[in-house]
Amino acid sequence: MTDSDERDPGAGGTGAGGGDAARPGDGPGPNGAPFAAELEEALRERDQFRAMAMRAQADLENYRRRAAGEREELRRFGQSQLVLKVLGVADDLERAISHIPEDAVAPGWRDGLELVRRGIDRLLETEGVEPIEALGAPFDPARHEAVSFEEAAGAEAGRVTAVIRQGYTQGGRVLRAAQVAVAKAPPPGAE
Repeated sequence: MTDSDERDPGAGGTGAGGGDAARPGDGPGPNGAPFAAELEEALRERDQFRAMAMRAQADLENYRRRAAGEREELRRFGQSQLVLKVLGVADDLERAISHIPEDAVAPGWRDGLELVRRGIDRLLETEGVEPIEALGAPFDPARHEAVSFEEAAGAEAGRVTAVIRQGYTQGGRVLRAAQVAVAKAPPPGAE
């Protein structure tokens, strides 16, 4: 049966003669209603069920997309937590290297520590971690954490004058804000 046959049940005739013979859709149906009315009701229900099925399919696709996005966000969060721990170790290593007196250790030790530091830097680079360039930049509360304000000769008020702890971004998101000192305007009359 084709779609046109479903919509117009009386369209096919009754065969030879065609005269007074009952056509489908003319007589009462099992519930006493004409077949045409039952057919219309069945077609309307079919359209409703089809629309419901399409909405359910769309809801399922939206759920799958949302779940995939949430999984990716959880993966990135877990990765960023690990990177933050590595950054803490890198900070400690940098401080240790900077406090080694020149004559305190054999040259090989310093070279070995520098090699470890470069390895950590490469690891961070492969993970998309980039340092925040803060020195001399205007203070940005989204990227910088002001830990002190200082009067600095020749520095414009609101500019970063020193980086206390390096900040980093990953994929455009701030992982750790840079801790900075910010220039402040001298008090009035102090010039």
